[in-house]
Amino acid sequence: MSKTNILIVEDESIVAKDIQHSLKKLGYTVVGMCSTGEDAIKIAEEVKPDLVLMDIMLKGEMSGIEAAGQIREKFNIPIIYLTAYADESTLSKAKVSEPYGYIIKPFKEIDLHTSIEMAIYKHEKETDVKKERDFLYSIVENKESKDIIFVKSNSRLVKVKTSDIYFVEALKDYVVINTNAARYTIHSTMKDIEKKLPASDFIRVHRSFIVRIDKIVAIEQPNLILEEDKKLIPIGGSYKDDLAKRLNMI
Repeated sequence: MSKTNILIVEDESIVAKDIQHSLKKLGYTVVGMCSTGEDAIKIAEEVKPDLVLMDIMLKGEMSGIEAAGQIREKFNIPIIYLTAYADESTLSKAKVSEPYGYIIKPFKEIDLHTSIEMAIYKHEKETDVKKERDFLYSIVENKESKDIIFVKSNSRLVKVKTSDIYFVEALKDYVVINTNAARYTIHSTMKDIEKKLPASDFIRVHRSFIVRIDKIVAIEQPNLILEEDKKLIPIGGSYKDDLAKRLNMI
């Protein structure tokens, strides 16, 4: 097993020592130990650990959840929570920061080992997918007009003209690019897709839908209709005004 560098954030010194001892027995490297959220962020920036074991309830002004959120956002380091609390309220607050694991104290070494290995594996795969996604969307033949993009389909790179795209739909962690002839499902976000498509030709009409403006043939509130009898696309309330401006409604 390759050495995995871990930062421990725990405000009970005895518990922190026990965790450090368990990690060393399991073959991991402890690159830092601290007891506050503020120190956790500083150390994470300095040593760039592979993973952070974070106690949810920390002493001081910053909670473990707040610290975890900043570490994830700033440094893209996976977090596993350590906590003695398993109530619904704590779980609801914790899941917002998208942790890679949640271990209830007291725990066994096997639980610690399994959670760490799963978190590291998941993070590596997510990083690989992001790199691949960024690479695929960086391959644009005409960077001025962005009229062509390449998407991955069945292990092939397929050229898609943006003029052929009718709409893009969000499905959890994926987006589906719909043309008249095909559908391409890719691992991405609506925010990333919106950046890649030419703003002059496309518009976000719903949190789950982006449409090509010149494919719109009619609006029947609360939906719009596209050419070629495509499915009805819902119009989100917060997007109505922008849509009206872009369509030159009179």
